[in-house]
Formats: sequence, C-alpha cells, structure tokens
Amino acid sequence: MSIPPTAGLLSFAENDRSPLSIRARALVFIDPRSRRLRDEVEVLAEGGQPLLIRGETGTGKELLARHIHRQSQRSGLFVAVNCGALSKSHGAAELFGHAGGRLVGPSSRAGWLGSAQGGTLYLDEIADLSLALQRRLLKVLQDGEVQREGSNHSLPVEVRLLAASSLDLSLAVRAGTFDAELFALLQQGELLLPALRQRPGDILPLAEYFLGVYADRLDLPLPELSEAAQDALLAHRWPGNTRELENVLHFALLVGQGGVIEVNDLQLAG
Repeated sequence: MSIPPTAGLLSFAENDRSPLSIRARALVFIDPRSRRLRDEVEVLAEGGQPLLIRGETGTGKELLARHIHRQSQRSGLFVAVNCGALSKSHGAAELFGHAGGRLVGPSSRAGWLGSAQGGTLYLDEIADLSLALQRRLLKVLQDGEVQREGSNHSLPVEVRLLAASSLDLSLAVRAGTFDAELFALLQQGELLLPALRQRPGDILPLAEYFLGVYADRLDLPLPELSEAAQDALLAHRWPGNTRELENVLHFALLVGQGGVIEVNDLQLAG
C-alpha cells in the first residue's frame, strides 16, 4: 500500500515567518469530508463577514483561518490572539489599544484590533473573553470604530473577524456566558473542522508531509512507512488530532531504523 499523493495539501511553513512556522503546519483537503469543507471555505473566504470556526483542539483551526485570510486577499495583516492568554486586568487595552497613561504605560498602542487594520483578526477560543469584552467587541464590529483605553475619541477600524472555539457556543449562550448578539453575528458563516478520526483520507498524506518536513530539517533520509504502520495510523483514534499525528511522526523519524518506520516506532498511545 502506498501513501496517496499530496495534491490537496496546503503547507504554511515555507513562506510564513511567524512563530507558527517553528512547527510543521499543513492542512489537507483530500478526504471527501475535507473536500466539502474546502468548497465551503472557497465560497466564504472572499466575503468580509465574520466567521466562526469550530473544531476540537489540535484540528488546525488557526491554519484554516490563515488560509481564509490568504484567499480573501485582504491588504492588512493576519493577527492571531489567544483569548485565554489576555491579561485579566489589561485585556481591554491589549485587544482595543490604549492612549497611554498611568495604568497602561506612557506610550499609546494600537492593540490587536488596530494591528489588524485592513486585515484579519483571529480570536482563538473566543468564549474565553469576558462578557464585557464580548459586548465591547460586538459594538466595535457594528460601529466600525474603536475607542482605545484612556481616550475619549473613537478611531475608524476595518477588520475581518475570524473566531474559533472548541466549544458549542450555543450552549454557552444558554448558560449566559456568551453574548447572544455576538453569537448571531458569528453565525453569518460557520465552519466545522472535523476531527482527524472523522477524515481518515487525510491521515496518510499528512503523515507523508510531516515525515518529509522533519527529514529535511534534520538532514535525514526520508523513510517509508510499512504497510503495518500505515494500517496502525489509520486505525488510531487521534484524540490529539493533527498535532498528535505530527508529534508521533517526528518521534518515529528519530527512532526508526533501516529507512522503514514500523508500528513499534510510532509509540501510539491507547
């Protein structure tokens, strides 16, 4: 059994100098379910409406957001923000910017929104934002202007919002932890990125990609996957999704012998 060709693979490592490219990153649209997602993306990418990307941790939601940004050909930057990492005390200043002052420092800053002017703001795990920040973000998107912390003046802002969540936000709305109006805005376009176990046709092309990337980086000969190893990859449930597959193949490349990766080299858990 041979590994399928990677014609439907999109690599984000070659021309991307962001921290994301420290690890091998790629999406594939080879499995029939992935191809249907690709068709949805092609339709939604060119618009300017906010989008919600749903999927388990490790499925590649940020990669999909980057692909959408590139397809949209927006002139500004792609700015990725981990909402869970925003400061509890200065989250508003980090997100919306500040005009300078005693509490946030003497220098004015554009904030993540201002940095994404004309481009795309990607908010990972948007449900981690407090309700107050959610409602303020909603107002910015509706009004097309932002008021920085410590300022009495509003500035025009034009960004496309791509939000991601591993949670069902409709449940968060019912629980009162997510703003219903912001959820409705995000539902203008909703994309579900399936778990790796739900798109088995992508597993072997991704395995081939990861082996190729790490073999090149480590200056090692490119190994083959035995048929038994390929069968093991296809049978595994991949609770960690693409991120887990990448780690497994990286390790297997380091311990494999004789130019062929066997099942024991994969160290699959469970």
